[in-house]
Amino acid sequence: MTNVLVCVKRVPDFSGEVLLTADAQGVDARFVGFTVSAHESCAVELAVKIAAAGGGAATVLTLGPAEAVEQLRSALGVGCTGAVLVETDPVGFGPADVAREIAAVVAAHEAAGRTYDLILLGNDAADTGDFQVGIRLAYELGRPVVNGINTVEVTDGVATARGAGADGGVETYRVPLPAVATVLEGGVEPRYPTITGRMKAKKVAVEVVEPRREPVGSGRVRLTLPPAQPSLVEVLGEGTAAAPAVVDLLRSLGVLR
Repeated sequence: MTNVLVCVKRVPDFSGEVLLTADAQGVDARFVGFTVSAHESCAVELAVKIAAAGGGAATVLTLGPAEAVEQLRSALGVGCTGAVLVETDPVGFGPADVAREIAAVVAAHEAAGRTYDLILLGNDAADTGDFQVGIRLAYELGRPVVNGINTVEVTDGVATARGAGADGGVETYRVPLPAVATVLEGGVEPRYPTITGRMKAKKVAVEVVEPRREPVGSGRVRLTLPPAQPSLVEVLGEGTAAAPAVVDLLRSLGVLR
Protein backbone atom coordinates (compact mmCIF):
# COMPACT_ATOMS: atom_id res chain seq x y z
CA MET A 1 0.00 0.00 0.00
CA THR A 2 1.39 3.38 -1.05
CA ASN A 3 -0.11 6.50 0.49
CA VAL A 4 0.78 9.80 -1.18
CA LEU A 5 0.50 13.39 0.01
CA VAL A 6 0.51 15.99 -2.76
CA CYS A 7 0.95 19.68 -1.91
CA VAL A 8 -0.46 22.46 -4.09
CA LYS A 9 -0.66 26.25 -3.95
CA ARG A 10 -3.48 28.59 -4.93
CA VAL A 11 -1.99 30.94 -7.54
CA PRO A 12 -3.42 33.61 -9.89
CA ASP A 13 -4.65 32.28 -13.22
CA PHE A 14 -2.90 34.72 -15.54
CA SER A 15 -3.34 34.53 -19.28
CA GLY A 16 -2.14 38.04 -20.08
CA GLU A 17 -0.08 40.75 -18.44
CA VAL A 18 1.21 39.97 -14.94
CA LEU A 19 0.86 42.74 -12.36
CA LEU A 20 2.58 43.08 -9.00
CA THR A 21 1.16 44.39 -5.76
CA ALA A 22 2.06 47.91 -4.67
CA ASP A 23 4.77 46.62 -2.31
CA ALA A 24 6.16 44.27 -5.01
CA GLN A 25 5.91 41.35 -2.58
CA GLY A 26 3.38 39.37 -4.56
CA VAL A 27 1.31 39.05 -7.70
CA ASP A 28 -1.78 41.24 -7.93
CA ALA A 29 -4.69 38.85 -8.41
CA ARG A 30 -7.61 41.21 -7.91
CA PHE A 31 -8.86 40.92 -11.47
CA VAL A 32 -8.18 37.26 -12.27
CA GLY A 33 -9.25 33.81 -11.13
CA PHE A 34 -7.15 31.24 -9.33
CA THR A 35 -5.71 27.85 -10.17
CA VAL A 36 -2.69 25.67 -9.38
CA SER A 37 0.49 25.65 -11.45
CA ALA A 38 1.07 23.20 -14.28
CA HIS A 39 3.81 21.52 -12.23
CA GLU A 40 1.37 20.84 -9.40
CA SER A 41 -1.34 19.57 -11.75
CA CYS A 42 1.16 16.95 -12.91
CA ALA A 43 2.07 16.19 -9.29
CA VAL A 44 -1.61 15.56 -8.52
CA GLU A 45 -1.89 13.24 -11.51
CA LEU A 46 1.18 11.29 -10.40
CA ALA A 47 -0.12 11.08 -6.83
CA VAL A 48 -3.45 9.64 -7.95
CA LYS A 49 -1.79 7.09 -10.25
CA ILE A 50 0.79 5.98 -7.67
CA ALA A 51 -1.82 5.61 -4.93
CA ALA A 52 -4.13 3.63 -7.20
CA ALA A 53 -1.34 1.33 -8.38
CA GLY A 54 -0.20 0.72 -4.79
CA GLY A 55 -3.64 0.23 -3.29
CA GLY A 56 -3.26 3.35 -1.17
CA ALA A 57 -4.77 6.81 -1.00
CA ALA A 58 -3.81 10.24 -2.31
CA THR A 59 -4.33 13.24 -0.04
CA VAL A 60 -4.03 16.84 -1.23
CA LEU A 61 -2.84 19.69 1.03
CA THR A 62 -2.61 23.44 0.63
CA LEU A 63 -1.74 26.42 2.81
CA GLY A 64 -3.91 29.42 2.08
CA PRO A 65 -7.20 31.22 2.68
CA ALA A 66 -10.59 29.55 3.01
CA GLU A 67 -11.13 30.10 -0.71
CA ALA A 68 -8.28 27.67 -1.45
CA VAL A 69 -10.80 24.87 -0.83
CA GLU A 70 -11.64 25.40 -4.52
CA GLN A 71 -8.23 24.09 -5.53
CA LEU A 72 -8.52 21.18 -3.08
CA ARG A 73 -11.90 20.24 -4.59
CA SER A 74 -10.34 20.19 -8.05
CA ALA A 75 -7.76 17.65 -6.87
CA LEU A 76 -10.46 15.62 -5.15
CA GLY A 77 -12.39 15.66 -8.41
CA VAL A 78 -9.61 13.81 -10.24
CA GLY A 79 -8.97 11.08 -7.70
CA CYS A 80 -7.56 12.37 -4.41
CA THR A 81 -9.58 11.00 -1.52
CA GLY A 82 -8.59 13.33 1.32
CA ALA A 83 -7.82 17.03 1.65
CA VAL A 84 -6.17 19.28 4.23
CA LEU A 85 -6.31 23.07 4.38
CA VAL A 86 -3.86 24.94 6.57
CA GLU A 87 -6.06 28.01 6.72
CA THR A 88 -4.19 31.29 6.89
CA ASP A 89 -3.18 34.32 4.89
CA PRO A 90 -0.21 32.96 2.92
CA VAL A 91 1.36 36.36 2.23
CA GLY A 92 3.62 36.29 5.30
CA PHE A 93 4.75 32.69 4.81
CA GLY A 94 8.16 32.01 3.30
CA PRO A 95 9.33 28.61 1.98
CA ALA A 96 10.70 27.58 5.39
CA ASP A 97 7.37 28.47 7.05
CA VAL A 98 5.38 26.47 4.50
CA ALA A 99 7.69 23.47 4.85
CA ARG A 100 7.33 23.52 8.65
CA GLU A 101 3.53 23.63 8.41
CA ILE A 102 3.42 20.70 5.98
CA ALA A 103 5.81 18.75 8.22
CA ALA A 104 3.57 19.49 11.22
CA VAL A 105 0.54 18.07 9.40
CA VAL A 106 2.52 14.97 8.41
CA ALA A 107 3.66 14.48 12.01
CA ALA A 108 0.12 14.91 13.36
CA HIS A 109 -1.25 12.41 10.86
CA GLU A 110 1.50 9.91 11.65
CA ALA A 111 0.69 10.20 15.34
CA ALA A 112 -2.90 9.33 14.44
CA GLY A 113 -1.83 6.33 12.35
CA ARG A 114 -1.95 7.98 8.89
CA THR A 115 1.43 7.69 7.20
CA TYR A 116 2.64 8.98 3.84
CA ASP A 117 5.15 6.95 1.86
CA LEU A 118 5.69 9.66 -0.73
CA ILE A 119 5.16 13.43 -0.68
CA LEU A 120 4.93 15.24 -4.02
CA LEU A 121 5.12 18.98 -4.67
CA GLY A 122 5.39 21.18 -7.72
CA ASN A 123 8.98 22.05 -8.53
CA ASP A 124 8.37 25.76 -7.92
CA ALA A 125 5.60 28.24 -7.20
CA ALA A 126 3.99 29.79 -10.27
CA ASP A 127 3.55 33.19 -8.62
CA THR A 128 6.69 33.79 -6.50
CA GLY A 129 9.06 31.28 -8.10
CA ASP A 130 10.07 29.66 -4.79
CA PHE A 131 12.03 26.45 -5.41
CA GLN A 132 12.79 25.72 -1.75
CA VAL A 133 9.74 24.12 -0.16
CA GLY A 134 10.41 20.53 -1.27
CA ILE A 135 14.02 20.54 -0.07
CA ARG A 136 13.15 22.24 3.22
CA LEU A 137 10.29 19.81 3.82
CA ALA A 138 12.56 16.82 3.24
CA TYR A 139 15.04 18.30 5.72
CA GLU A 140 12.29 18.83 8.31
CA LEU A 141 11.15 15.23 7.93
CA GLY A 142 14.60 13.68 7.54
CA ARG A 143 13.69 12.08 4.23
CA PRO A 144 15.53 11.79 0.91
CA VAL A 145 14.42 14.23 -1.82
CA VAL A 146 14.60 14.28 -5.60
CA ASN A 147 13.97 17.56 -7.45
CA GLY A 148 12.73 18.41 -10.92
CA ILE A 149 11.49 14.99 -11.95
CA ASN A 150 8.82 14.17 -14.53
CA THR A 151 7.64 10.71 -13.49
CA VAL A 152 7.68 8.53 -10.38
CA GLU A 153 6.96 4.85 -9.91
CA VAL A 154 6.93 2.91 -6.65
CA THR A 155 7.96 -0.75 -6.41
CA ASP A 156 8.82 -2.73 -3.28
CA GLY A 157 9.37 0.31 -1.09
CA VAL A 158 11.56 2.14 -3.61
CA ALA A 159 10.61 5.21 -5.65
CA THR A 160 12.07 5.36 -9.15
CA ALA A 161 12.01 8.94 -10.38
CA ARG A 162 12.97 10.11 -13.86
CA GLY A 163 13.66 13.56 -15.23
CA ALA A 164 15.39 15.30 -18.10
CA GLY A 165 19.17 15.19 -18.03
CA ALA A 166 21.48 18.07 -18.81
CA ASP A 167 22.67 16.42 -22.04
CA GLY A 168 19.17 15.78 -23.36
CA GLY A 169 18.97 12.27 -21.96
CA VAL A 170 16.99 10.93 -19.01
CA GLU A 171 18.27 10.84 -15.45
CA THR A 172 16.97 8.08 -13.18
CA TYR A 173 16.98 8.20 -9.38
CA ARG A 174 16.05 5.43 -6.97
CA VAL A 175 15.35 6.39 -3.38
CA PRO A 176 13.93 4.38 -0.48
CA LEU A 177 10.54 5.32 0.90
CA PRO A 178 9.40 7.42 2.65
CA ALA A 179 10.65 10.19 0.37
CA VAL A 180 9.89 13.62 -1.08
CA ALA A 181 9.92 14.60 -4.76
CA THR A 182 9.24 17.81 -6.68
CA VAL A 183 7.61 17.55 -10.09
CA LEU A 184 8.11 19.39 -13.36
CA GLU A 185 5.36 19.36 -15.96
CA GLY A 186 5.77 17.24 -19.07
CA GLY A 187 5.93 13.70 -17.75
CA VAL A 188 2.20 13.05 -17.49
CA GLU A 189 -0.96 14.58 -18.88
CA PRO A 190 -3.16 15.93 -16.05
CA ARG A 191 -6.77 14.85 -16.20
CA TYR A 192 -9.65 17.25 -15.65
CA PRO A 193 -12.51 16.69 -13.21
CA THR A 194 -15.59 15.08 -14.70
CA ILE A 195 -19.07 16.07 -13.60
CA THR A 196 -19.24 12.88 -11.54
CA GLY A 197 -15.84 13.65 -10.04
CA ARG A 198 -16.89 17.17 -9.10
CA MET A 199 -20.06 15.88 -7.44
CA LYS A 200 -18.08 13.34 -5.39
CA ALA A 201 -15.52 16.01 -4.45
CA LYS A 202 -18.23 18.18 -2.92
CA LYS A 203 -19.07 15.41 -0.46
CA VAL A 204 -15.52 14.96 0.86
CA ALA A 205 -14.90 16.63 4.21
CA VAL A 206 -11.87 18.91 4.10
CA GLU A 207 -9.69 18.83 7.21
CA VAL A 208 -9.01 22.41 8.29
CA VAL A 209 -6.13 23.16 10.64
CA GLU A 210 -4.47 26.32 11.91
CA PRO A 211 -0.77 27.10 11.49
CA ARG A 212 1.35 25.73 14.31
CA ARG A 213 3.79 28.65 14.41
CA GLU A 214 3.99 32.30 13.55
CA PRO A 215 5.65 32.73 10.16
CA VAL A 216 9.15 34.13 9.88
CA GLY A 217 8.67 35.28 6.29
CA SER A 218 10.72 34.80 3.17
CA GLY A 219 13.16 37.67 3.53
CA ARG A 220 12.21 38.65 0.00
CA VAL A 221 13.11 42.24 -0.89
CA ARG A 222 10.82 42.54 -3.89
CA LEU A 223 9.62 40.75 -6.99
CA THR A 224 10.54 42.12 -10.39
CA LEU A 225 9.05 41.53 -13.81
CA PRO A 226 11.27 40.68 -16.78
CA PRO A 227 11.44 43.34 -19.49
CA ALA A 228 8.79 43.05 -22.14
CA GLN A 229 9.97 41.19 -25.21
CA PRO A 230 9.63 43.15 -28.45
CA SER A 231 7.35 41.64 -31.04
CA LEU A 232 8.54 41.59 -34.64
CA VAL A 233 6.11 41.71 -37.54
CA GLU A 234 7.05 41.14 -41.16
CA VAL A 235 4.73 42.75 -43.70
CA LEU A 236 4.53 40.49 -46.74
CA GLY A 237 2.77 43.05 -48.90
CA GLU A 238 -0.58 44.62 -49.55
CA GLY A 239 -3.55 43.23 -51.41
CA THR A 240 -3.03 40.82 -54.30
CA ALA A 241 0.61 41.84 -54.57
CA ALA A 242 1.28 39.89 -51.36
CA ALA A 243 0.06 36.58 -52.83
CA PRO A 244 3.47 35.34 -54.10
CA ALA A 245 5.08 36.09 -50.74
CA VAL A 246 2.30 34.21 -48.92
CA VAL A 247 2.78 31.20 -51.17
CA ASP A 248 6.55 31.24 -50.54
CA LEU A 249 5.93 31.41 -46.78
CA LEU A 250 3.50 28.49 -46.82
CA ARG A 251 5.99 26.45 -48.84
CA SER A 252 8.76 27.22 -46.34
CA LEU A 253 6.49 26.01 -43.55
CA GLY A 254 5.72 22.80 -45.41
CA VAL A 255 2.03 23.61 -45.84
CA LEU A 256 2.36 23.74 -49.64
CA ARG A 257 4.65 21.72 -51.87
